[in-house]
Amino acid sequence: MTNIMLGGLPVVLHAGAPVLSEEPIGGESSVRLSGGALVSMTHWERMSGSISGNGWMPPGLDGLDYSQPLELRSTKVKSVSGTGLSYTLTSTPRPDVAPWGMALVGELWIDAACSVTDGVATLTAVPGASGYRVCWMPIYSVKAKRPSESQDNGTGSHSWSITWEET
Repeated sequence: MTNIMLGGLPVVLHAGAPVLSEEPIGGESSVRLSGGALVSMTHWERMSGSISGNGWMPPGLDGLDYSQPLELRSTKVKSVSGTGLSYTLTSTPRPDVAPWGMALVGELWIDAACSVTDGVATLTAVPGASGYRVCWMPIYSVKAKRPSESQDNGTGSHSWSITWEET
């Protein structure tokens, strides 16, 4: 099983099955041109999110230096799809989990060979495929806040939550 890792430390399953969220943040705004057409302007975009869990032990991340950027190896699967065989990945894949490809044949998704070079994934054609998808788990450089934690002595469980923003 692939673990979420923050600052080089794995979040083990005994700390609770992680719940991950991600959302884009950025300098995007919509403006109207003189003729009334709506145009989006994006100056920058990054990701932010949270990771939480409820388990038998705390996540063990108290020793990290939260004043510095940390490496976050996420298990939140990202994907791009279409009918072609080449796709630009929208984030950097984890170095320890290779991106994987799938092909839609009839109503079933089956494995398709996938290779990645310089952020571009290339799939091998599958006979009868009507669509393709590339999936990966991303890695980010993030500023994270020290986890909020609680402990229930009645059940012996620990709850925790971490928020982060991509640097």
